[in-house]
Amino acid sequence: MSDIESLKGISRIETNSTVGWYVRVYRNQKTYSKFFSDSKFGGKELSFKKAVTQREKLNKMIDKIPKKPTKRRVVNNDKRNKTGVLGVSRTSKKASNGKYYECYTVSWRPKPKIQQSTSFSIKKYGEEKALELAIHLRKEKSAQI
Repeated sequence: MSDIESLKGISRIETNSTVGWYVRVYRNQKTYSKFFSDSKFGGKELSFKKAVTQREKLNKMIDKIPKKPTKRRVVNNDKRNKTGVLGVSRTSKKASNGKYYECYTVSWRPKPKIQQSTSFSIKKYGEEKALELAIHLRKEKSAQI
């Protein structure tokens, strides 16, 4: 286990009045936590060991709690959007040769936490055709979701 993985769910807190390790795990938008004070548990290393043990107990406990399906939030409009279609925007991209080009970028989320995108060059397709292609693709991807 790497150092980062060993600290997952465990935070060090050091303030004027509080010094110790804070353990947190989550399930179904609920937090399960406990604080391990250095002074109460015999120092920094011992309180850390207690925190790791507690995290393992909490993880075993939440593994028994069934996950509730997460609802996907669907946004239909945004006042910042200039194209009129959510997920389609006019952008400037840097090509591999270092030059910038204008395009319409389409983005969508096929699954929660996964975003995909592609773009249509205005130079290649022209302003209207690039926008039309971008909107068509966005509607196609939205229908699949």
